[in-house]
Amino acid sequence: MVKWPAIGQRSMLTASFRDALEVILKSGYFVNRELARRGQLWLVRTGFDKVITCALLDQQGIGLEGQGIVNGDPTLERIARGNGLALCATGSWTARFAPTLERMVAEAEKLGGKAPGIVIDASQVSKLDTFGAWLIERLRRSLTQGGVETEISGLSDNYASLVDEVRRVKAGPAVETDRVTITGMLEQIGRAVAGVGGTLIGLIEMLGAVLAAAAHVLVRPRGFRLTSTIHHLEQVCWRAVPIVVLITFLIGCIISQQGIFHFRKFGADIFVVDMLGVLVLREIGVLLVAIMVAGRSGSAYTAELGSMKMREEIDALRTMGFDPIEVLILPRMLALVLALPILAFLGAMAALYGGGLVAWLYGGVDPEAFLLRLRDAISIDHFIVGLIKAPVMAAVIGIVACVEGLAVQGSAESLGQHTTSSVVKGIFFVIVMDGVFAIFFASIGM
Repeated sequence: MVKWPAIGQRSMLTASFRDALEVILKSGYFVNRELARRGQLWLVRTGFDKVITCALLDQQGIGLEGQGIVNGDPTLERIARGNGLALCATGSWTARFAPTLERMVAEAEKLGGKAPGIVIDASQVSKLDTFGAWLIERLRRSLTQGGVETEISGLSDNYASLVDEVRRVKAGPAVETDRVTITGMLEQIGRAVAGVGGTLIGLIEMLGAVLAAAAHVLVRPRGFRLTSTIHHLEQVCWRAVPIVVLITFLIGCIISQQGIFHFRKFGADIFVVDMLGVLVLREIGVLLVAIMVAGRSGSAYTAELGSMKMREEIDALRTMGFDPIEVLILPRMLALVLALPILAFLGAMAALYGGGLVAWLYGGVDPEAFLLRLRDAISIDHFIVGLIKAPVMAAVIGIVACVEGLAVQGSAESLGQHTTSSVVKGIFFVIVMDGVFAIFFASIGM
């Protein structure tokens, strides 16, 4: 009886069979001549395009030292059962034999439509890991999608539970590239607008939650986290002073140098003091500091809350009966609202000092003349406008950072995306709020 070949399985031949093998080689139908000469026969294709085997005549005991198939090698044999077909898996279906298993399964997947029903018999599988279980499940899915009724049988209880677990993994939908149409473009615009609306709703919800937590703390002051607030105030304010002062100092120097360079053409060097004073106190000082805080502290808030969300620390707080808004977010918000006006004031002073230094060294404006002109050019209103903007911008930055932090899912990729989104949205809303304040103060004459 000739044994049909296992898909991808090789047969080991003794030297007594090599004479017959040479005859087959001369016919030109052998798949791999070099392997055959070494006594490793895979498949022979006849002139009628039928695949048969040339070895493993079990009754005659032909094989390498009488063993035949190498112990542990995986196989997948096709056996006809009535009108159906059985795929008998044997051997070790583990990641160690990944190339062989992939090749066998890929070959078996082509059987879809050739039989009304196919049974994958895994009763002779000696070892099975997640890789092998997934290949068996992949074969079942592929044959089922080809219109063939397919079932898996013969699995032990342990292996059956592994295959069932793999079966719960949903197949990803096929990626289809749609044509670019006007309807599709309008749909994308609508989804983007809906996303903006969702972002605004999330910010409003967070603002309401923070105000509710603040009201609860006012009613019960013992619940206020003073130590946490001081810690965050140090991180946001004190540790940010050097970089804020340095950058605003350099910005003041640049504004002064550029102003003197262009005003000198009209003989109006002294007017650079007016421009510097108004610009720094009303706009540039607080706006620049707010952008730096959004990039430095806003991203830190998002990363901290996102890491807590990933490690389920926030859920643990809720389980213990604590309000995460009151414990985690309120101290951060309060620290940010207190820190930004202080940093804006220090930044404005550094920018004015840098501008005065450049006006003296580059423009020839004496420090006394600079101070006299500055006193005449600005008023307390300019200073108040800047201080009013600062806490509002701080609240916006804090709310955006906290919303993005709590939106982090359970992956590092999600954490990175929401941290980036926090910085971008924070800077965007800061600039929008600055424009709103500019229109408002201009309408009331400040």
